[in-house]
Amino acid sequence: MAHDHIESSASANEALTPLPASRRVFGWHDHASLWFSLGVGLLVMQIGAYLVPAVGTRDAALAIVLGSLLGAGLLAWTARLGCETGLASAGLMHATYGSAFARLPVLLNIVQLVGWTTFELVIMREGTQAIGQQAFGPALGTVWGGVLTTLLWGAVLLALLAGSMVKLVRRFVSRFGLPLVVLSLLWLSWQFATQLHAKGLDAFWARPGNGSMGMFSALDLVIAMPVSWLPLVADYARHGKRSAGGGLGSAFSGTWIGYALANIWCYALGVMVVSVAEPGTSLVTALLLAQGGLVALGLILIDELDNAYGDVYSGSVSTHSLLPRWSVKRWGLLLAVLCIGLALVLPMHTLEPFLLLLSSVFVPLYGVILGRLGSGNAVTAGGARTIDWGAALIWLAGIAAYHALAKWAPQFGSALPTLAATFVLAWISRPAAAAGGSALAQSRG
Repeated sequence: MAHDHIESSASANEALTPLPASRRVFGWHDHASLWFSLGVGLLVMQIGAYLVPAVGTRDAALAIVLGSLLGAGLLAWTARLGCETGLASAGLMHATYGSAFARLPVLLNIVQLVGWTTFELVIMREGTQAIGQQAFGPALGTVWGGVLTTLLWGAVLLALLAGSMVKLVRRFVSRFGLPLVVLSLLWLSWQFATQLHAKGLDAFWARPGNGSMGMFSALDLVIAMPVSWLPLVADYARHGKRSAGGGLGSAFSGTWIGYALANIWCYALGVMVVSVAEPGTSLVTALLLAQGGLVALGLILIDELDNAYGDVYSGSVSTHSLLPRWSVKRWGLLLAVLCIGLALVLPMHTLEPFLLLLSSVFVPLYGVILGRLGSGNAVTAGGARTIDWGAALIWLAGIAAYHALAKWAPQFGSALPTLAATFVLAWISRPAAAAGGSALAQSRG
């Protein structure tokens, strides 16, 4: 009996098994709504505020549009791959790097997702405290106020994780969450555009940068946010329909359009806010000072919950791929409890550089995955190889190249050159079997 239980547990590894057609329900609107919602966040606006005055307004606008289109395009390409194979992100890593070596990037992904979920809880706590202090007085600004708001958001996160991810996306995000977030962004954009107009749009548009950041570095900063979602996108895209009429296209175009719009909008809003706020004013305070900012910020904080949910759900899928005895739902609840505890004790703002450093490993990681699998020559996660040394060495060399460029040639950026180099090397070094018939094609039968 024990042996049968072990076998059934191993065979029930959802992350490494292609999702059956009966469970693929996401259409174009679901993909677009999900990735627009995940693309909206206070952290994105904050990073957008870093662009000025480092670069001029025109250069910032160019970096925002170009970087968002490129970064969201990478997300969309990976989404198409997840939809095509039916594999989760962990499954794509197994298919590319081999079942033994893939455990390393999967583990790193779990660590970064726990970190980002914790960071999202801290962002929601601080935003809620700021709203509470303005609405009800200083009581929520105390240490106990921070504990209370952390536990409150944590309880909501646990409640969401106890339900169905598919139902959450289709019933809440698409129908209710998306319209409310769009309205809040429209209101805030109108408020800060009005202030910019009063100060002089011509002067704002013509403002030069101070030279502390080059154009390629600005592009890196914009691309950083969509790249941080690369290890998650397949966990959701695998739920996309593959019916006649372009299920693959809906995953690709829905993800690209949804995320690019949100990324451009939030980065641009960050630039607008920092351009009209008094020096030294925090982003949250500046948003609260806008007319109607209290309600708009509250809606954005609710949407921030999607980001925390997205991180911890994907972390649970990856953890399940390593330890399939527990279900994805059970791992999600456990990881959420861990993140709530970490949010109460860790100095998260000092850990943010570490999280961004950890994210840098995923640029070359996905350069290799897209080079090996992205042209349609996909293989299943249950391949015979335990380690694909070629793919592993290209990834490790890519990490080294990323940091070497950041240190010795920052004017060229790190993300795009590393991504291009790892993609090309992975593509030209594809195994003969991958270059020919696809093992996935056989598994579809």
